[in-house]
Amino acid sequence: MGQSTSTAAILGRREINQSDTSSKTKSMSLIYPMHVEDTGGYEGMIDGGGPDYISTLPDECLACIFHSLGSGDRKRCSLVCRGWLRIEGQSRHRLSLNAHSDLLPIISSLFSRFDAVTKLALKCDRRSVSIGDEGLVLISLKCRNLTRLKLRACRDLTDAGMERFAKNCKGLKKLSCGSCTFGAKGMKAVLDNCSALEELSVKRLRSITDGAAAEPIGPGVAALSLKTICLKELYNGHCFGPVIIGAKNLRALKLIKCSGDWDKLLQVITDRVTSLVEIHLERLQVSDNGLVAISSCLDLEILHLVKTPECTNVGLVLLADRCRLLRKLHIDGWKANRIGDEGLIAVAKGCSNLQELVLIGVNPTKLSLESLASNCKNLERLALCGSDSVGDAEISCIGAKCVALKKLCIKSCLVSDQGLEALAGGCPNLVKVKLKKCRGVTPEGAEWLRTARESLAVNLDTGEPEHQDASASDGGAQENVVEFPPPIQVPSQLAAAAAAAANIVSGSTGRSSSWKSKLRVASILRRWSSGNSSVRGS
Repeated sequence: MGQSTSTAAILGRREINQSDTSSKTKSMSLIYPMHVEDTGGYEGMIDGGGPDYISTLPDECLACIFHSLGSGDRKRCSLVCRGWLRIEGQSRHRLSLNAHSDLLPIISSLFSRFDAVTKLALKCDRRSVSIGDEGLVLISLKCRNLTRLKLRACRDLTDAGMERFAKNCKGLKKLSCGSCTFGAKGMKAVLDNCSALEELSVKRLRSITDGAAAEPIGPGVAALSLKTICLKELYNGHCFGPVIIGAKNLRALKLIKCSGDWDKLLQVITDRVTSLVEIHLERLQVSDNGLVAISSCLDLEILHLVKTPECTNVGLVLLADRCRLLRKLHIDGWKANRIGDEGLIAVAKGCSNLQELVLIGVNPTKLSLESLASNCKNLERLALCGSDSVGDAEISCIGAKCVALKKLCIKSCLVSDQGLEALAGGCPNLVKVKLKKCRGVTPEGAEWLRTARESLAVNLDTGEPEHQDASASDGGAQENVVEFPPPIQVPSQLAAAAAAAANIVSGSTGRSSSWKSKLRVASILRRWSSGNSSVRGS
């Protein structure tokens, strides 16, 4: 969420720097050529006697420069002088903190420096004592303009602390909380006070009461502003039903690993909320009845059905017939074989605007792929993973029919080098192919495809661990990944060096030796390309 992780160490680094010896200060001046005045300014002369033009820059210009720097560079710049320390702190809008209990004593001084923060992340590890109500309330008093808050594993926060925070930060637009222990009252307090709240993400909120004693959570004053709701790993996510139903302008709903039967609640939600354009259902107890309910969302553009085994072709057919604006469809069938050609053909006929299709654990055949290619003229991204029916014939169909396709991903399918031949002359707009764990595809086949179609980026991951000798790092076995980038213009000297590298192993025999030589050439080309691009960038 933030640009950096800042702790008390940030505040102490300047004092440590000032207490260094004179010799150390002299060496620092070589790194930072600007002289630091005792008065705290940043005016001076550049080493060598020239004028210091940086000191004449307005604070706003320096702030813009700091915004373009990475986290480490920003911290180093803040140590140059008091002026830069002040500007860097006042221009920082994002902050991520380790929310341990020992953060409390330095909150006032920390936010006196970072007084313009609008996006804050408070994260604590599971084994530590987190920040409590007192710390959160103090932060809310220092950050009145806070618009985004992320809470992770802040287990010492209670409903009372969340209520006081919400009253102080009524301009909050996004709240994301995970593995916290406050309950329904704390969540209601946010919804009742933050009228600008647009995004609500809740994961593993542990104090939500289960069963009949569950306290419903209404949308409060956020009813008109809420646009995205994400519920993940909640034991009793149904208590958020009133929030979803009351969010009249809700556009995205994501339900992931939430227990309970969601068919009936989805029917009520889709009857009341007509503005939904994006729905994610993952590992949820939902059936075709739920898909029928979703089909009433006529403006639906994005649908993810991930590991929902009770959803079948029947529900998908009904949904595709009504949701004709669908652009992105992700289906993980969990190899249940309940969604296949019938449902995909219905999608092809009803959703002609489809641009992205991801099929995992689904077994489409040439029949449904031909229908998708013929009817979905704008299909640009296609992923086929873990399919027992996708082989060379299906890839040939894609190569011949999918004219608009730009990116193709094939994983754990029955594809061989022969199937890649169809991609050499087909799919005229194809720019990237990713092949992973397809046992029939060899490095030689992937290299042939790259050679036959020079503008195509080919990424091959065989999924087999490489043998590492004693000199290799002890970070564990790595997957065998070979990448074939588009061609580059190679000077004659480099071409000669590449040829020499290839000749080093020319005396060896066997297929593996030939492949090693090609890898060495590719490595040399990539190193030259990287260096050349950096020169051009400068």
